[in-house]
Amino acid sequence: MPQHKSAERRVRINAHRRLRNKADITGMKTALKKVRRAGSKAEAEDALKKAVKLLDQLAAKKVIHWNKASNQKSKLTKVVNRMK
Repeated sequence: MPQHKSAERRVRINAHRRLRNKADITGMKTALKKVRRAGSKAEAEDALKKAVKLLDQLAAKKVIHWNKASNQKSKLTKVVNRMK
C-alpha cells in the first residue's frame, strides 16, 4: 500500500494508463491479424495502410518501442508483397 499521497495518485494513474495501453495493444494485434488474413492483395494493402498508421501512432505515444513498430511494418510489408 502506498504511504504517501503522491504514491496513491501514481497507483491510480498507472492503473488507468495500463488499461488504455492494454486496449491499444489489443487493437494493434487485431490490425496485424487483419493484414495477414486478408483474402486478396488489394484488401491486404488497405489493411496494411491502416496497420502502419496505428503502429506509428502507438510508437509516438510510446505504448510500443519505435523499433518494434518498424520491425512490424517491415514484416507486414513483406507478407503483402508476397501475395498474388
